[in-house]
Amino acid sequence: MELFIIECIAFLEYRKGLKTQIIWLLWRITFICLSQLYFKSAKPENFMLRIFRYIIWAILAALSFAIAVAFLNKHEQRETMISSDPVARVGAPFQLTDHNGLPITERVMAGQPTAIFFGFTHCPEVCPTTLQNLSAWSQQLGEKSEQLKILFVTVDPRRDTPQVLKAYINKFSKNITAITGKPNEVAQLVKAWHVYTKRIPLNAEDYTMDHTASIFLIRRDGTLQGTISYQDDAPTALKKLQLLISS
Repeated sequence: MELFIIECIAFLEYRKGLKTQIIWLLWRITFICLSQLYFKSAKPENFMLRIFRYIIWAILAALSFAIAVAFLNKHEQRETMISSDPVARVGAPFQLTDHNGLPITERVMAGQPTAIFFGFTHCPEVCPTTLQNLSAWSQQLGEKSEQLKILFVTVDPRRDTPQVLKAYINKFSKNITAITGKPNEVAQLVKAWHVYTKRIPLNAEDYTMDHTASIFLIRRDGTLQGTISYQDDAPTALKKLQLLISS
């Protein structure tokens, strides 16, 4: 019996992983309990003390099993929730302001494939290049572009007011909706999307922003399809947008 348990432990340790580690721990505790029962029973001792010892070890074994099962169930439920709702890991409800100074919420994406990009108007290269590309790809989509919502969320709300954003995005396309708001509220949205941002001082008065350069692609049902990397070429990006619209 002990040899079988040891072989099981060796196999589980070899496989690794969260579930196998939990099971491995359960086997360890069970093995200790069985060992205690076996070796202690070989020694002469008071009958009542022996019974009491059996009960204690049996309770410990049952308790370890119950804890392991509960933990695994909770972990599996969490994994299922995340995999079935991937957008929950990168998005969150918000109440901010668009480039026209009007209220805007996450409902702007409801029922419509959406491309979301986080940047700022003082960006020297990545942002203007990305917005120019989005505008060009949108034109290449033809009539299908009417189904695509493009959002530009600022990561620099202190400088990017609605007026500044409106003048900026009009240089690229009138089909882009820019979003700003109070710094703390924008920061919450940025964090919810797991977007990296960092303020980098240039001198005593000026600064720039380092930030994630990817475009997030959201399906009609609100789930995350994927991203367009800054390094993706035009054919790859266009194919991703076409797939997004047809999904």
